[in-house]
Amino acid sequence: MISGKKIAVVLPAYNAEKTIEQTYQEIPFHIVDEVILTDDSSNDRTIKEAKRLGIKHIIKHDKNQGYGANQKSCYDKALDLQADIIVMLHPDYQYTPKLIEPICHIIANGVYPVVIGSRILGKGALKGGMPVYKYVSNRFLSTFQNIIINQRLSEYHTGYRAFSREVLEAINYEANSDDFVFDNQMLVQIFYSNFEIGELSCPTKYFDEASSINFKRSMQYGMGVIKTSLQYRLSKMGLIKPAIFQQNKK
Repeated sequence: MISGKKIAVVLPAYNAEKTIEQTYQEIPFHIVDEVILTDDSSNDRTIKEAKRLGIKHIIKHDKNQGYGANQKSCYDKALDLQADIIVMLHPDYQYTPKLIEPICHIIANGVYPVVIGSRILGKGALKGGMPVYKYVSNRFLSTFQNIIINQRLSEYHTGYRAFSREVLEAINYEANSDDFVFDNQMLVQIFYSNFEIGELSCPTKYFDEASSINFKRSMQYGMGVIKTSLQYRLSKMGLIKPAIFQQNKK
């Protein structure tokens, strides 16, 4: 705990057998109270490795439901465990667990209710091996979103993020996509609900075992980002009210 806040780290996993141990061993357990792993029907030994490491809360999807659906299971369980701060960490070791402590201090001390690890602040993205086409797409889409929703994030596409319980209870994340655009919809929902988002510079690593989507899926994701941004603007204008911006019914 930090300042009496219960902290849960959630690990949305898919074929993470080779990287989960390194990720898990770097979690700062002197402040983290719970670790939750959800396995989206992996084809490898992810579940066995998680059990060997002693992860107490393991959720297995009987069939592959998608990256977004995996996170929904993570957050539902974290809220059930009464966590006050929920950190989403990819178990593929693309993002360093060593930033969990400063991220949680920011939320626990009431500076920001949401913190993301930005690969764009500093030189973390290209230095870490991000493909150039992904870097260019990231910059274009982030600039587009900042203009459309009137914000100033350095990027909207990082998978390293942490939330206060209040935020997860306020937004209707269950209405989001079960695919990769889930991440982007969450950030837009957070801004729509008038919460602020803080950023920390975060190094990243691209290697064979790190999860990544191919060019076709990247294009689908990009179209989803544009759609989400336009939905935000039209909803703020009172012209539409899509489900993702409706009140959480939980």
